[in-house]
Amino acid sequence: MVPDETPMFDPSLLKEVDWSHNTTILSLATSPTHPGGSLVLRPLCTVDLNKGFLKGIGSVERDWRHQPGVVREIFEPMKRSGDYYVTVVEDGTLGQIVATATLIIEHKFIHSCAKRGRVEDAVISDACRGKQLGKLLPTLTLLSKMSCYNITLECLPQHVGFFKKKFAYTVSEENYMCWKFLK
Repeated sequence: MVPDETPMFDPSLLKEVDWSHNTTILSLATSPTHPGGSLVLRPLCTVDLNKGFLKGIGSVERDWRHQPGVVREIFEPMKRSGDYYVTVVEDGTLGQIVATATLIIEHKFIHSCAKRGRVEDAVISDACRGKQLGKLLPTLTLLSKMSCYNITLECLPQHVGFFKKKFAYTVSEENYMCWKFLK
């Protein structure tokens, strides 16, 4: 596999996000199409694997550059499903991915077979914290609003207050529990 610029999802979807419904307070005027400075907000492409994407999400334990087939095996089915919106912020000056978040759309039988959004893997590089890169979250929230009855955000307990204050997420009455099957 040669990394290319084929996006995981149609980039025009980001242009359709109605930013007027954003409830997030950001200190800079921003939108999906104008994230500020040399930043570009866009879908993940396989070429991003060479631009620090995997390192940014904590996948440094493997050198994926020497196993491109494994990455393609993951990327292609996610792309084909149409339910994964892995979004990145690239710093055009650095040529590096500096933030990422993933919106996953789940199809449900409840709520008249409606869809539910789930945001995961929101990561901002340490060097870029405090530079308004959290704009990924309202973008994904508004993107999910186009087709979902609700959206949830998975985060570490120490980040709950941040997401409540900055992004107007509320703590659910449900408790989510998990098993981790780490090898």
